Amino acid sequence: SEAGVLGFEYGYSLDYPDGLVMWEAQFGDFVNGAQVIIDQFITSSEDKWKRLSGLVMLLPHGFEGQGPEHSSARYERFLELAAEDNIQVCQPSTPAQYFHMLRRQVVRKYRKPLVVMTPKGLLRLPAARSTIDELATGKFERILHDKAAAATATRVVLCTGKLYYELDEERQKRKAGAEVALVRIEQLYPLSDQAITAALAEYPKANEIVWAQDEPANMGALRYIQMRVQPLMGARHFWTVSRAESASPATGSHNSHKLEQVKLLDEAFAPSKWRG
Repeated sequence: SEAGVLGFEYGYSLDYPDGLVMWEAQFGDFVNGAQVIIDQFITSSEDKWKRLSGLVMLLPHGFEGQGPEHSSARYERFLELAAEDNIQVCQPSTPAQYFHMLRRQVVRKYRKPLVVMTPKGLLRLPAARSTIDELATGKFERILHDKAAAATATRVVLCTGKLYYELDEERQKRKAGAEVALVRIEQLYPLSDQAITAALAEYPKANEIVWAQDEPANMGALRYIQMRVQPLMGARHFWTVSRAESASPATGSHNSHKLEQVKLLDEAFAPSKWRG
């Protein structure tokens, strides 16, 4: 049924290019049943048949202790299919970013499929809020900077999605606000080398760059980020933080989930591997 519904929405987006056509999975994992539509049509139709689609796929994604079938939209698959600016893969972390991302999708003169990771935990998180002014003005920012720590940070932790808020809470507990900057990559694809280089240049004292994700090491954006970011490091040190490799997207035990999360946050703020 997921293949049938997504196939319908894709066809509707072709016939009504000026509309905002969105398909939302109840949980991101449901997209597994529609993978053939994604492979054969959504990510490749422009290259194969010169057909443009502005279809938006909203996929709830976030490791929140709800088990293996309600955690991952497998966005590593979309990053593997991404090439030649064929799709957009985003994970906005604020209401304003979400609004401007959808608005951009309609007002642009061209159409590209938009894949959005939408953590359910941010729906009720007090910290995930925007002002009226942020909603009324501005634009979608592909990278959100940590301006408060830009001049002093010796470590930059790159992340995306709800993990930013968990990292920020841990940073406050450790009183590490001046040493660690948290930089959110809101658009994972397209992501140019120039954008990465310019983003890291905002933190002149940072000689450690960390990619942190809550997905297992063989999932999420880890390998994609390694491929894109590591060659641009120069003299800076780069490493990654994630859950251990796993055949399942997430553990079925809530207690195990909490232990994994504690370990992940500890590793993100661990003493430098190169200090001394």
